[in-house]
Amino acid sequence: MENELTIKRFTDLRRELGYTQAEFATLIGVSSTTADIERGRTKLSGKVVAALLKQFKVNPLWLYGESEQQYIEASGTSVIPKVVTVDSSDRENMVLVNAKAAAGYPQNIHDTSWYRQLPAFDLPIPEFRNATYRGFQVEGDSMLPNLKPGEWVLARAVEDLSDINSNKIYVVVLQDSVMVKKIERPPNSNKILLISLNESYPPYEIEPYQIQEVWQVSSKITFGVDATTENGLLRQLQQSMEELKKQLKA
Repeated sequence: MENELTIKRFTDLRRELGYTQAEFATLIGVSSTTADIERGRTKLSGKVVAALLKQFKVNPLWLYGESEQQYIEASGTSVIPKVVTVDSSDRENMVLVNAKAAAGYPQNIHDTSWYRQLPAFDLPIPEFRNATYRGFQVEGDSMLPNLKPGEWVLARAVEDLSDINSNKIYVVVLQDSVMVKKIERPPNSNKILLISLNESYPPYEIEPYQIQEVWQVSSKITFGVDATTENGLLRQLQQSMEELKKQLKA
C-alpha cells in the first residue's frame, strides 16, 4: 500500500497540471488511467517517478514526503530555440508560424522536418541581423489594443528567462500551447505570470519548467491601415454626440 501523503501529492499534482486521469496516464506511461495509483491500489513505480521528474521537474523527495520543495530548481530552464532554420546559402531565415501551425508547434518543437513545411524568408533590414527571429500569427483578442487578431508579430529569440523585461510583449511556447503575453516574475516567487493587455483576461500563473521557448516581440505586420487618426476618431465621436443631443431635444 502506497503512503497516503504520496497518493495525495500525486493526485494534487495531476489536478494542478490540469490533466484527466487518462491524459496523465498517457503522459507518464501508465496503461489507460491513473485511478489505481490515486486509490492506493498500485504503487508508484520508479518509471513513473522518473517520467514526472523528466517531464515536469517534479522532485521525487517531495512525492515521498521527504521534502517540501515540489519542483527541482528551474534556474536551468532552457528557453533558447530548439531548431534554427537556414536557407540554401546557410544563412539563418525567419520561419512563419500561422495560427493553425501554432497548435502543433509545442509537440513538434524538436522536429526539424516539421519546420520545413512552414514558409520562411529573409528580411534584409539591419534590425533583423545578428539574432534569431521567428514570425507568429496573433490569435484572439487578449492583447488588444496593441495586437489585433490575425496580425503577425516578428519576435527575437530570448536566451534566458533572466533577460525578460516586464515592459515588452513575448511569444511564450508552453508544453501544450503558444501564447502572446507580457511576462512578469513576482518578487519572492519562482512562479511566472503571463499577462494580457486586454483586462478582461486574468493573469495566467505558470512554473518556469512549463516554458519551452520565449521570443521577444520586436515588430508587427498589420493589415487594413487607413487614414483615420486619433483626432479623426474624436471628431467623429463629437459629431455623433451633437446629433444625439439634437435628436433628444427634438
